[in-house]
Amino acid sequence: MFDDFFVRAILAGVGLALTTGPLGCFIIWRRMAYFGDTIAHSALLGVALSLLLQFNLTLAVFLVAATVSILLLLLQKRQALSADALLGILSHATLAIGLVMVAFMSWVRIDLIAFLFGDILAVSKIDIVMIWGGGILVLAAIVWLWRPLLASTVNPELAEAEGLQPERARLFFMLLMAVVIAIAMKIVGIMLITSLLIIPAAAARRFASTPEVMAIFASLIGAVAVVGGLFGSLTYDTPSGPSIVVAALILFVLSLLPKRWRGQALEGHRS
Repeated sequence: MFDDFFVRAILAGVGLALTTGPLGCFIIWRRMAYFGDTIAHSALLGVALSLLLQFNLTLAVFLVAATVSILLLLLQKRQALSADALLGILSHATLAIGLVMVAFMSWVRIDLIAFLFGDILAVSKIDIVMIWGGGILVLAAIVWLWRPLLASTVNPELAEAEGLQPERARLFFMLLMAVVIAIAMKIVGIMLITSLLIIPAAAARRFASTPEVMAIFASLIGAVAVVGGLFGSLTYDTPSGPSIVVAALILFVLSLLPKRWRGQALEGHRS
């Protein structure tokens, strides 16, 4: 049988994948991939502040990510710069400030590789409870916000006219992103979080006939990528976080193939 650490890794990864699937769909629909990257990069600043102030790591990352999200909304309303320029500035600025702060804290020993690329094999039972508990809350919030989020994605003006408050829905969506990044950082790391959000949703797009089906498929594809990546990591002794992303990429490439070729590729893989 598998060791306890491997079972914990599967439970944590699947719990995260089920949560990132629907969020990733909205990132794809809203063309906000760079936004997810920016929030993920800001996580390192949260790590640095956590070490400096001796504060809870997950909470510090969430607070920084939420602050960056709100700051982005405020700056976009001023329309001084384009959205992609603002995202680029915030992304690299928060990452650089975090790295500089860590460098100044010579009294702290920190494994930056673990924060940048994750260490899913080191998750504890408490981490699993946090991932599944936070994931259930995020999914419940998505169900509650589904109609205004979907309506504002398709036509913000019409959503506003119908009283669905698209700006409030967008703010809540950004805060949900901050929650997911805070609980995902330990699993796949700062540099790979966006991949787990985007790639399964992009793969699910080829199979879905409705937005709801796409969200479900994105979660399932993400879960398969987690399990496949972990088994690949165990078999070939490769880093677990990047292995999960590679598995997700393989599924995405398969989704691009014509249906007949996909069946042949899967049959060849099984044999």
